[in-house]
Amino acid sequence: MVKKSVLGKLSSTELESYLKAGNRFTPEAVLMAFEILKERGRTFSEEEKTQICQLIQYKKNQEELKLQEEQEMWEDNITEDPQAIKLFPRNIILLISFIVGTVPGSILLGINFIKLKKYTPAVFTFIFGFIYLPVQYFLVAFMHKINSQNVSSFRKSPEVFAAALGMLFLLLLWASYIPKKLPYRAASYIFPILISLVMIMIIYTNQNLFSSHFLVSLAR
Repeated sequence: MVKKSVLGKLSSTELESYLKAGNRFTPEAVLMAFEILKERGRTFSEEEKTQICQLIQYKKNQEELKLQEEQEMWEDNITEDPQAIKLFPRNIILLISFIVGTVPGSILLGINFIKLKKYTPAVFTFIFGFIYLPVQYFLVAFMHKINSQNVSSFRKSPEVFAAALGMLFLLLLWASYIPKKLPYRAASYIFPILISLVMIMIIYTNQNLFSSHFLVSLAR
């Protein structure tokens, strides 16, 4: 945030640029420049004051609109509309990705992309889900190696960090390729549950192979 003391060091000519339409300064900065110029004896006509107030209000509206768009980008628009497309819910995908791993999570998200005819993101998502397995292994091993203390805290576990990181990547893929404000119906949970159970069986019967996995760290 710009401080008034900083703007006070600028010349009146420089401050005038803050009051011109189309500038990139924040509404707070415009208001401060306006107040400083008045303190310096600059006289504004009623028309100029109105234009400046409108400029400040416009900038505030634009900031609110931008914030609203950013919030909507992360909203999950599940609906009961029978005409809406069926997709696996975002929160289910993220939960499965965190607990069971990126493989089932990427499969579910990839199927969503295929339903939306976004084939390139679907292929990339499938590849990421499987490629992240060796990345996760080396990441966890590296974090344990550089850790100078024996950290037993659940929140500080490298396995938890790696699981959360994989989940975050899938969230970014969802936000990047699923259309904003797209209403969709939640697809059946049967397939997500089945694929999760299969993955859990694979993990527990191959614990050496999945030694960096979140679930294996809990079983120790």
